Amino acid sequence: MLGLKLPTDPRWVNIVESNISEILTDHAWCEQKAATNALSMVVNNPNYTEMVTALIKIAKEELEHFEMVHELIKSRGLTLGLERKDSYVNELYKFMLKGGSRKQSLVDRLLFSAMIEARSCERFRVLSENIKDPELAKFYRDLMISEAGHYTIFLGFARKYGDDINVDKRWKEWLEFEASIISNYGKSETIHG
Repeated sequence: MLGLKLPTDPRWVNIVESNISEILTDHAWCEQKAATNALSMVVNNPNYTEMVTALIKIAKEELEHFEMVHELIKSRGLTLGLERKDSYVNELYKFMLKGGSRKQSLVDRLLFSAMIEARSCERFRVLSENIKDPELAKFYRDLMISEAGHYTIFLGFARKYGDDINVDKRWKEWLEFEASIISNYGKSETIHG
């Protein structure tokens, strides 16, 4: 369904399990950034009423996820660490088209967002199926479903608003680019790392 070219090696979960505090902190900040991304798109595209409505809902859900991860951190006697840089997302960001029309920029921002949600969904699936901690397995299974919904929404709006852009061709380019960089990740206890 997601179309990702390169799956995450399940052995990545062994790295995650070696430092649960780190993955939870990284995950919390990923959720915060996802909420910020959705709100930023609202600020820059207020005239797309249907999309604005959907993005407000996504922003709320992402903030709820941030709170859920924070509650999980606290319940384990841990503390939310400082925000982490997300090299994967920063590399993806560089692939966005620069200097095109407003509509092209919107479509590419939607595809960028869909890509992040797709990889997060895939990582949550790998965690839910391979982590030994039953509480975390269920937690990531539930979040995987939500991330899949966000991926679908972003991709759907890209197709809807990119009526004069070959969105499917551009999505394939995103998938190829993501495959070229994801092989450098999966070696640290972060959601995309």
